[in-house]
Amino acid sequence: MNVRHVLESDYIPVISVINDWWGGRHMVDMLPKLFFQHFQDTSFVAEKDGLIIGFLVGFVSQTFPTVAYVHFIGTHPDCRKDGVAKNLYQMFFKKAREKGCKVVRCVTSPVNKTSIAFHTRMGFLIEEATGEVDGVPVTVNYDGIGQDRVLFVKELR
Repeated sequence: MNVRHVLESDYIPVISVINDWWGGRHMVDMLPKLFFQHFQDTSFVAEKDGLIIGFLVGFVSQTFPTVAYVHFIGTHPDCRKDGVAKNLYQMFFKKAREKGCKVVRCVTSPVNKTSIAFHTRMGFLIEEATGEVDGVPVTVNYDGIGQDRVLFVKELR
């Protein structure tokens, strides 16, 4: 596996598979090309045999410069449990530390139980919630009315 910074040219290959990687959920609209243009230094792709098997799109907050944020992370379904996402996160944590960040934040949907379990294993904590969905603590209406989300935070050491 080779991990490198994203390139603008990675945009089409990633959005071509993203809905499939999320089990048919429509996710492509959540990842505009601007992330591949403006956040290359803090975003990564993992490749195997020349094919993208994972990606992480993240950035440092302009409002809170000691906070890094992961906007999207995905792994090819056949490569899950192979350490791809963990490797991508480790690269992001290293870059975030270099940029002076003390905390990493990310968000997922309460229906994405795989993501919740993964982030918990990676040492993320679920932030204080304002509600619950199927036993999962959520922040109600975080991404709009009826769009509850699980908010994660991890301190960098």
